[in-house]
Amino acid sequence: MPYPDRFYAVVDSVAWVARLTKLGVGTVQLRAKNLDDAAALAVVKEALAVTRGTPTQLVVNDYWRAAIDAGAEHLHLGQEDLAEADIPAIRRAGLTLGLSTHDEDELDNALRHKPDYVALGPIFFTTLKAMRFQPQGIERITAWKLNIGDIPLVAIGGIKLEHAADIFAAGANSIAVVSDVTQNPDPDARVRAWLDHVSQPV
Repeated sequence: MPYPDRFYAVVDSVAWVARLTKLGVGTVQLRAKNLDDAAALAVVKEALAVTRGTPTQLVVNDYWRAAIDAGAEHLHLGQEDLAEADIPAIRRAGLTLGLSTHDEDELDNALRHKPDYVALGPIFFTTLKAMRFQPQGIERITAWKLNIGDIPLVAIGGIKLEHAADIFAAGANSIAVVSDVTQNPDPDARVRAWLDHVSQPV
């Protein structure tokens, strides 16, 4: 399965990880906030146990120490986390590394670390987290993809299934989805619709 998968779900609990794993989602990021080191390690271990032996690839957000200690394979860092992370230790542990970017300076910084993918956001307005950046719009996806070349590009931020065709056409390799699943009245049906969409020939 490609990494990251074309449909990239981002959730905040092990319960969500388990639900999406059962639905066959290929890439799931666990973005649980405000945990101390011990709690982060426990949550990451639990999530890895849920996905072990399945096609689902678990991406750990932020908690790079827990990711290393728990034997995770995939890590995602924001720019603030990146500034504090031990990148050589992350690489020695064999973790893939995805990095968030919001402007050209952050993209330059991310590329210095040779990421396995680059995320661009927010594409659209989002209420899920306070953002100091205005929505990027679909046009920025094309510019980012030209800059990063063969590195996979993940689009994130306020994206719904109805936007997917345009976002892929603009150059995104993957779409990270949060509220269109977690705040949907029928999350399972929405996930199946996403999986059906991304399974179509490109």
